[in-house]
Amino acid sequence: MTGVLTYLRRRAIVISAMAAAALACSAVSAPAQDFMERSHKQQGPQPEVKPKVDEKAYKAALEKIPAPKEKYDPWGVARPSDDAKTGKKPN
Repeated sequence: MTGVLTYLRRRAIVISAMAAAALACSAVSAPAQDFMERSHKQQGPQPEVKPKVDEKAYKAALEKIPAPKEKYDPWGVARPSDDAKTGKKPN
């Protein structure tokens, strides 16, 4: 009979230890989830660093773009051409 009681005591100790470990893990992870929010709030707003725009380089880049030969029609594929509207067939 003492073997059964020893087994039950060991089992109870193991179960209580596992429950304590699970409780400890959940208690530790809760503050960790809020850590980043608190650290950002304490620092205050960061000044935004924007790159300085070089107007001369921008205009030089625009000059390098070649002029289109024809006007671009983004809906040209979706609608019929002028020949299809008038009923003429191209040769």
